[in-house]
Amino acid sequence: MLTLRSALERAERLYGANTAIIDRDVRFTWSEHIERVQRLASVLEQNGISKGDRFAIISRNSWRQFELLHAAYWSGVVPVPVNYRLAPPEIQYILDDAEVKKVFVEDIFTKFMETKPLNAWKNSVICIPSGAGDVDFPTIEDLFVNAEFSQGSESDESDDAIILYTGGTTGRSKGVRLTHKNVFTNGQQNTGPMKMQSKDIYLHVAPMFHSADLLGTGYTLAGAAHAFLPTFTPVDILQAIQEYGVTSVMMAPTMIILTLQEPNFSNYNLSSLDRVYYGSSPMAVEWIRRTMDAFPNAKIQQGYGLTETSPILTTLDEDLHVRAIESENYDILKAAGRPLVGIDMRIVDEEGNEVACGDPGEVVVRGPNVTVGYLNRPQENARAFRNGWFHTGDVGKMDKHGFMYLLDRKKDVIITGGENVYSSEVEAVLYQHENISECAVVGVPDDKYGEALFAAIVVRPGTVLTQEAVIEHCRGRIGGYKIPRRMVFVQELPKSAMGKILKTKIRETYGE
Repeated sequence: MLTLRSALERAERLYGANTAIIDRDVRFTWSEHIERVQRLASVLEQNGISKGDRFAIISRNSWRQFELLHAAYWSGVVPVPVNYRLAPPEIQYILDDAEVKKVFVEDIFTKFMETKPLNAWKNSVICIPSGAGDVDFPTIEDLFVNAEFSQGSESDESDDAIILYTGGTTGRSKGVRLTHKNVFTNGQQNTGPMKMQSKDIYLHVAPMFHSADLLGTGYTLAGAAHAFLPTFTPVDILQAIQEYGVTSVMMAPTMIILTLQEPNFSNYNLSSLDRVYYGSSPMAVEWIRRTMDAFPNAKIQQGYGLTETSPILTTLDEDLHVRAIESENYDILKAAGRPLVGIDMRIVDEEGNEVACGDPGEVVVRGPNVTVGYLNRPQENARAFRNGWFHTGDVGKMDKHGFMYLLDRKKDVIITGGENVYSSEVEAVLYQHENISECAVVGVPDDKYGEALFAAIVVRPGTVLTQEAVIEHCRGRIGGYKIPRRMVFVQELPKSAMGKILKTKIRETYGE
């Protein structure tokens, strides 16, 4: 069966002697890792967590969280990783909504449990040690010492494997139910296009509470090794690549840009790096070129997906990146790529009818990696899942060769004077200015046009930029109605844990 337990069994059977985990403190083979997983599964059982139950994890990336997730898969238990950047009331909502039985909390976050919203969960806490000092909660290590080996429980392909909460910036977050088949299948779908191999060392940079971390499933299927970055900083990622001999990494464009701007970048040995995978948002051509120059041994590849799709839907491979840069025909780099094998994708209008080739519409998909639905959200499910298709909420277009071009989120399309403007198109032009490091374009209320374009811009350090210069730069590159006439220059843009720019926050701040 296509379950994540079967993926672990396969890794042990085929690659038992290969390295599974690389860390500064430990190094385990796949056989050793599975032995530890079986003992940790026993810890779950001893704490009253049985097949089908759920438990939460509040932790930074670590090999301990990796073990905990795998122990859950081994036991048929459902982990619920929680964004530790959320406020206590938001965390409380997730714990209540998911009806978790225990909360595994990294020692540096146990202070959360002293807050009023989370105080009721104090007796359900098990601490994940990271060396931060003594805590007043039982730790995994304490319980692990006397744990026996557990046979666990087999899951069905259709059983929930993991619940990831998405959203939360415009209302309460939604628990996305991903089954064993969903996650396993997407791992399979990615092994070929990403050329995953047993000799790879994959660095987990994306937060493990984020769906982007599920990209690691393919590396488990390939019997590769996993290394972990607790939190992102440019220096930390460069040190990790050098120290662990990392071959593959997935980063949001913002992470890549910040890393390339690290003053001591050239001091690190990054020759092991074979593949840089970027996603969560497009990357400007200039930064793609800089990335290829900075990592000459690495292939550059893009992916698009959502939490609801486990997560990858399309990929734009390395050959197309090289061809575009060498030919200086950059149009293909605007594409999110072609759908992976097993994924059906269409572009539809408001009534759900497929639009003509090249016309914009909503991206809808179906496939074995698409979620079965949201937890406790019947109305959301009815809106998102119609006639067998999942409606992504993204606006895109498809060309005659099957490349999908992502234009915008439906909620981010700006209607000004009756004209639709896709913010990504305007941002692509702004990024062509040499003094613009980052930018985001949103719609703000306007008495005359309904909405006006507003740009939040981060200027490259050591340079100066004016509103007049930005407007002049845009003239001749896009239509006059697409040029932002209102803007602000800021030191940084609000971002999610994955480094994705939060346009909702920009609209809230400058919408008036």
